[in-house]
Amino acid sequence: MNKDMALILGLTAAAVAVTGLLGALVLQAIRRQALLLSIVVAAVVPMAAVSAAVALSVNRMVISHHDSAVVTVALGFSTVLAVALSFVLGRRVASGSRDLTHALRGLAEGPYAKASALAGNGRSSSPAEITALGTELEITREKLRLSRERERSLEQSRRELVTFMSHDLRTPLAGLRALTEGLEDGMIEDQDAALRQMRRTVERMNALVGDLFELSRLNAGPDRPGQRGPLSLVELAYDVLGEAREHARRRHVDLVLDVADDADRLAVEGNGDELARALSNLVGNAVRHTHEHGQVLVSAQRAPDGRVRLAVTDGCGGIRDEDLARVFEIGWRGEPERGTRDAGAGLGLAIARGVIESHAGSISVANVDGGCRFDVDLPAQTPP
Repeated sequence: MNKDMALILGLTAAAVAVTGLLGALVLQAIRRQALLLSIVVAAVVPMAAVSAAVALSVNRMVISHHDSAVVTVALGFSTVLAVALSFVLGRRVASGSRDLTHALRGLAEGPYAKASALAGNGRSSSPAEITALGTELEITREKLRLSRERERSLEQSRRELVTFMSHDLRTPLAGLRALTEGLEDGMIEDQDAALRQMRRTVERMNALVGDLFELSRLNAGPDRPGQRGPLSLVELAYDVLGEAREHARRRHVDLVLDVADDADRLAVEGNGDELARALSNLVGNAVRHTHEHGQVLVSAQRAPDGRVRLAVTDGCGGIRDEDLARVFEIGWRGEPERGTRDAGAGLGLAIARGVIESHAGSISVANVDGGCRFDVDLPAQTPP
C-alpha cells in the first residue's frame, strides 16, 4: 500500500509539473491577448493536471478503470464549472479594465470629462480593487477640475491686476509729467503747492508699489520663525485705530472699538507688523466705503472654541451677493468709477487675507444691516 501511494504521489507530481510548465508556456504565449483568455487558461490548467495524473495512474494500473471513470466524470463537470466561473470572472475583470481605460482617457482629455462609471456608485460589477482605483481616479479628476478653476480664477485676477495697476500708475505719472513741464516752462505760479502735489502723488505710487511687494512676499511662502512671537490683539487694535482716526475724521466717520473691560489680552502668536497691516487694511477699507456720518465698529473677543475673533463692521450699504465671493481676489474693487484718489489698488483685502491665512487663521465677509462685516479668526497663543 505504501508502495502504491508513493507511486501515485510521484505520478501526480510529474503530471502537475509537466502540465504546469505547459500552462506557463501557454500563458506566456498569450500574454498580449485579452485578459479573459488568460483567466480561462489559468482555471483549466489545474484540471488538466489532475486529469493527466489520473491517466498516468490508470496506465500504471494503480487505479482501476471503474474508479478512473468516476474521477473522469467528476473532473469533466469540474472543468465545465471552472471554465464557466473563470469566464464570468474574466468578463468582470475585462469590463472593469475597459472602464478604467475610459476613465484614464477622460483624465488625459481634461478635468471636465465625463465622470468614470467606476466612481463608487455602488452598482459596479467590477472587483473591489478596480472599483477603488476608479474611485481614486474620479477623486483625482475632481481635484484637477478644482485646480483648473482656481488657476483660471488666478489668471483672471492677474490680468485684472495688470490692467488696474497700469491705470493706477499711468494717471499719477501723467500728473507728475504735467506738473514738471509746468514748472520747467514757468507756467505754474504757486510752485510750493505744485511740489506738495508731486510729493502726494509720489507717496501714492510708493504705496501701490509697497502693496505689490507685500503681496508677492506673502505668495512666496511663510515667514521665518524668528519673525513671530506672542502679541496682544487688543493692543494691536488700539494702535491701528489710533492711526486711522485722522482718516476717519476727515471723512466724518465715527470709529469705535468694542472690547469688554474684563477682556484678556487676546494673545496670539504672529508677526505684529503683518497683523497690523492686515487690520489696517480692513479698517481703512471700512472707513473709505462708509457713508459720511456713518460708523465703523471694530470688536474683539474670544470665541467659545478659544480662538480669537475680530470683526470690522462698516456702513457701506452692503455688497452685491454675486460679488461677495470676489471681495478678496487680487485687484477686485467695488467702485464702479476708477481713478479716484481714495480708490486704492484693489490689493488691501487680498493682502489681509494672505496675512491672516499665513497665521493659520481665516477671514470672511457677510452683509449686515446697513453695511458688511469682515470676520477674522486667529488661533490663540499656545501656552509655553
